[in-house]
Amino acid sequence: MQKFMARAGVGSRRHCEDLIKEGRVKVNGHVVTELGTKVNPIKDVVEVNDKPVRVKEEKLYLMLNKPAGFITSVTDKFGRPTVIDLLGGVSDRVFPVGRLDFDTEGLLFLINDGELAFRLTHPRYKVKKSYIAEVEGHPSNSSLAKLRKGIVLEDGITAPAEISAIKETMTSTFLNVAIHEGRKRQIRRMFQKIGHTVIFLKRVAVDGVLLDKLPVGNFRSLTPREIESLYKAVRLI
Repeated sequence: MQKFMARAGVGSRRHCEDLIKEGRVKVNGHVVTELGTKVNPIKDVVEVNDKPVRVKEEKLYLMLNKPAGFITSVTDKFGRPTVIDLLGGVSDRVFPVGRLDFDTEGLLFLINDGELAFRLTHPRYKVKKSYIAEVEGHPSNSSLAKLRKGIVLEDGITAPAEISAIKETMTSTFLNVAIHEGRKRQIRRMFQKIGHTVIFLKRVAVDGVLLDKLPVGNFRSLTPREIESLYKAVRLI
């Protein structure tokens, strides 16, 4: 912990050790007086004299292929695994951009660029998010037309969706779905509204940035071209 505090500019390592011994340091709201206490810069909140301590970080832009079974959050009060648990070796604090449901897979950005994150998730900027969905049964053209036009859910009418069929099996249909909204479980609720339960859902692109062949559970840094593409999409450049 004293190393983290020194990196954050609190003072020399020895001065930081003195602050810890004096009981002036808290980790996640609890006073810590033991030297050498380990802290996680991503999850833990360190305070000195009740003021948060943060290391000045370089901008970090990551893409994760989120597996099902992980919460899109930095922490979870119920102890469930979060997407942060998948970022082995990343010591800088990052946060997920938007949300993918617990049982949804695919592309998720984890960054520490607050303005970009805000714009990527704000409806004003209409950032397109593309998915592959498998649904039970075989939706009719008239049912899909309702989704393309916009359908009324309990939280209001949805914006028009782009939908095209990929293939059919005996019992289900695979479709490409693109929306620019980010309501909770939106695609699942849209298909439920027309009588077809979503069996599988995976986000494969955000604007022009593609998940491509990144293995499930793995992450990588965005390329400069991908970062520039996102900046252009939300009119930051």
